[in-house]
Amino acid sequence: MSRKLKNALELTVIYGIILVMFIIIFYPLLWAFGLSLNPGTSLYAASMIPENWSLEHYKWLFFDERSNYLTWYKNSLIVAFFTSVFSTALAAVVAYAFSRYRFVGRKYGLYVFLLLQMFPVLMGMVALYIMLNMVNLLDTLTGLILIYVGGSIPFMAWLVKGYYDTIPRELDEAARIDGAGHFRVFFTIMLPLAKPILAVVALFQFMAPFMDFLLPRIILRSPEKFTLALGLFNFVNDQFANNFTRFAAGAILVAVPIAIVYLLLQRYLITGLTAGGTKG
Repeated sequence: MSRKLKNALELTVIYGIILVMFIIIFYPLLWAFGLSLNPGTSLYAASMIPENWSLEHYKWLFFDERSNYLTWYKNSLIVAFFTSVFSTALAAVVAYAFSRYRFVGRKYGLYVFLLLQMFPVLMGMVALYIMLNMVNLLDTLTGLILIYVGGSIPFMAWLVKGYYDTIPRELDEAARIDGAGHFRVFFTIMLPLAKPILAVVALFQFMAPFMDFLLPRIILRSPEKFTLALGLFNFVNDQFANNFTRFAAGAILVAVPIAIVYLLLQRYLITGLTAGGTKG
């Protein structure tokens, strides 16, 4: 087999895989978008390309007095924002300690982080539920934020620590020779060079509250405190409920804040700032 033919076959396979993945990803999205434009509420009477499309479901979500959609959206944004900020800050600090310092228990602490990644937060929900109830944080957005932040530390700290390890230690040593202290090294050297990985952490943690259903279901009880995932679930879960088209409209709009955050962080996600860290 000639090299030219081999390259052509490889490209065909690659493009074939991309096409299959494209169909798998976008076909459900197209169905959801088409479903949201169908008049009526029935799933079985709807089609992916409606003949008489309508925006009535989007209008209902935002303007009908019976709709709590804006409240759920606000709650999700609050939880996502604070979860992203606190998770990123804690992961940056904890990872810096494990990457740059040597102290008693460091090795076993890393093993504990690695072990904790194997168990989902849901396994400890009984204890977390009791703890939140004891401190009067059950059925509150604050309690939900604390669970998200605490559960993210092991994986995110391990992820950021691996990135810190790739930053040359010579930069730290040069800064300390010039009189920089630990905090100055952290804020002026490590954080600027670690922007790509911190952007990844911030994006992941911002997305999590929009996608998660189980934790809000366990912690939140009041409808006015529901997040989007929990609130939209009630559209198709309540007895005699048949609001699949409204559910699709609400689900489509979930992607808007995530897309905005991705666009804002895009230049950090695709740029490796450590490449020139030792030059000049």
